[in-house]
Amino acid sequence: MANHLFAAIDVGSFELEMGIYEMSPKNGMRQIDHLRHVIALGRETYHTGKISYRLVDEMCRVLADFSRIMKGYQVEAYRAYATSAMREAINNKIILDQIQVRTGIQVRIISNSEQRFLSYKAIAIKAAEFEKIIQKGTAIADVGFGSTQLSLFDKESLVTTQNIVPGVLKIRDILSQIQVSGNMEQSIVEEIMDHELIKFRKLYLKDRDIKNLIGIGDSIMVLMRYAGEMAKQRELMEDGAGSGKAEAGSGRTARFSSGDRTDRITREQFNQVYEQLMSMSPSRIQEEFGINESYVGILVASAIIYMRILQMTGAELVWTPGTRLCDGIAAEYAQEIRCIKFAHSFDDDILAAARNIARRYRCGNSHIQNVESLAAQMFDAMKKHHGLAARDQLLLRIAAVLYGCGKYISMRNFGYCSYEIIMATEIIGLSHAEREVVAKVVRYYAEPFDYDKAAIRSAKLTAMLRLAVALDASYKQKLTGCRMVVRGDELVISTSYEGDMSLESMMIQTCAPFFEEIFGITPVLKQKRRV
Repeated sequence: MANHLFAAIDVGSFELEMGIYEMSPKNGMRQIDHLRHVIALGRETYHTGKISYRLVDEMCRVLADFSRIMKGYQVEAYRAYATSAMREAINNKIILDQIQVRTGIQVRIISNSEQRFLSYKAIAIKAAEFEKIIQKGTAIADVGFGSTQLSLFDKESLVTTQNIVPGVLKIRDILSQIQVSGNMEQSIVEEIMDHELIKFRKLYLKDRDIKNLIGIGDSIMVLMRYAGEMAKQRELMEDGAGSGKAEAGSGRTARFSSGDRTDRITREQFNQVYEQLMSMSPSRIQEEFGINESYVGILVASAIIYMRILQMTGAELVWTPGTRLCDGIAAEYAQEIRCIKFAHSFDDDILAAARNIARRYRCGNSHIQNVESLAAQMFDAMKKHHGLAARDQLLLRIAAVLYGCGKYISMRNFGYCSYEIIMATEIIGLSHAEREVVAKVVRYYAEPFDYDKAAIRSAKLTAMLRLAVALDASYKQKLTGCRMVVRGDELVISTSYEGDMSLESMMIQTCAPFFEEIFGITPVLKQKRRV
């Protein structure tokens, strides 16, 4: 198969970025070009709530250049995603229309959970390192310009992921509105972080032993590069100590190429970089870290956020995979066209996140596990009749896991309460539209289905969820190991269970009319009794 050329575009809060990637089943994926343009979309959005026409004009000019470059490379496909700055701008629909009209590029605004999920896929490209690190307790800190995401892995399983604090641009906007000294600024950022991190620690850390911190974002790469330069400088001084080659007392860290940077350092080494940074003046930071004036405040705020997370988790090692959102966008596309295959199961991460939400609302029991299993089995048995995609099975399983979470609030109106909980809770890897599908399926499991408010896709999943719950109506997992097969116009559910199944039979009959209405198929329970 020939190589594919793909372009990934990130319309971010602080910059526009495009990566050009070459993909093939034989060689996987590699980046062949990378372009960046700094533009302060986030500063306007977070301060005024909208993006000005001046910046829209600049953005369109840059994206038009991106379009010409894609044509020059003869790119076969592209994806352009916008994140928090565009997501929160009240005039985003106008801007998206302007971009398409003036550049021909279609930009899609993605949710926070989709954005973070793409970041994880970018990390997982480095499969060996990622799988090795998450064997032990691991936190992933994704410090972005718009927000900060903190996720926990324990023994390869995603424990939780939470959007905990504003991103660095939002924090800078808060600080710009008050006159404070450098030390006071540091104290304010620390207090903003601690306010959220204390709650996170109480809810999710408890007795967890976090060994590793994976840092994502531009700022952590700048800090890690400097850490590598510090280490190189120490080596030079040690090597030259006996020969007079080292220049003592210079008070300045030598500059080295980006090839000297490291991708992992200890907590003590990060502390050294942090102390150096916080002791420098803004002009010295520009010189030492090789950044421009506008990035100084962002780097300092990011460093404080990473430091507080490091202190809270107690992680001993910091690893920076050096990936960007564009890498995640490209990885997702490469996976879809089967040019790469991930060793890590991201669907398992999504389900793990849903199960942790269920446990939070006291519904993560053996009944829920059985309903999830029965729903997945039913989905497979009905494949030729429901016309749904493989992704819909994942949504059905999530709905099965969460269908009873609203009972934590109200036993009577739990369908509505479950809907509100799901819509208010971020589920990593799901778009807002997918989360809404899950929420409606859970709601209409308990309420009469409203065709005016929900699509037929939701109706199909609701019918299967209702039947899956009915199959474990006694909460005794009587139908574990049953077989399901469609024969003619019947879904035959066969079991060798020999005990009383009167309750299950009655509940199946109760939900059968809706199932028949949707699929034209009648669920039938058959007990195979031993002779």
